[in-house]
Amino acid sequence: MNRKQLISLIILLFLAVFIILLSFSPPGQEYLVLSGMEYDVRVINGFTDNSSLPLVIWCSSEYSDLGGRALQERDDFSWRLKTDFWGNPNFVCTMKWDQKRKRFDAFKVQRDVRRCGPLRKCSWLVTENGFFFSSDEVNWKKDFSWP
Repeated sequence: MNRKQLISLIILLFLAVFIILLSFSPPGQEYLVLSGMEYDVRVINGFTDNSSLPLVIWCSSEYSDLGGRALQERDDFSWRLKTDFWGNPNFVCTMKWDQKRKRFDAFKVQRDVRRCGPLRKCSWLVTENGFFFSSDEVNWKKDFSWP
């Protein structure tokens, strides 16, 4: 066996061991396999009548601050992110409407790598009745209510 074949064999063995180790990762740790994937996150103001009172949103991760916006009816706040090997980034948004305030995970790697679907689209519709999630912006599921 020549040197080039030996190096190729070592690389193949290393990759095989790495894949085997990943297959034994605990449930919820699938993000290790999906690092480097891009996701689109969108938060939509779904209020029916808040023309005089906007929905205020401020989002950030442990590495970046996306800033804040005042969203009128049907306005949205969106961004694209890329996951890494360590399960980052996780984005948290604070929503304020009138006297109500809610902080929520707009994108959490462990929760959303599967939930955002094959298109890797993670959408939130915020209404008077709560926060709804969708991976296709057709089928919405209520995740939680305002406090």
